[in-house]
Amino acid sequence: MQKIAALWLLAGVVGLASNVAEARVDVGIGIGIPWPAVVVPPPVYYEPPPPIYYEPAPVVVEPRPVVVTPGYGYYYDDWQARAWREQQWRERQWRERHREWHRWHGYYDN
Repeated sequence: MQKIAALWLLAGVVGLASNVAEARVDVGIGIGIPWPAVVVPPPVYYEPPPPIYYEPAPVVVEPRPVVVTPGYGYYYDDWQARAWREQQWRERQWRERHREWHRWHGYYDN
């Protein structure tokens, strides 16, 4: 029994090996009878809707009120007037003290 199984195994291996090693050219004649074909449609693809972009709410900023003053402005005019008054006061003080000094020292005794 073992001999028969071994022979069948050997015959199967030789039979498979001979088909692989065989080089031949086959010529076939075919008759074109259409076979019923089953056509499967491609899957339906639904494109997602485009993303919705919301425009931000407009920002309204009121400009600051513009204040216009005549001339160069209060501070500049005030500073300029104070400087002029101080200069006049110093000149007056100098003249008065200079006259007093001359009177005390007798320069006007003619």
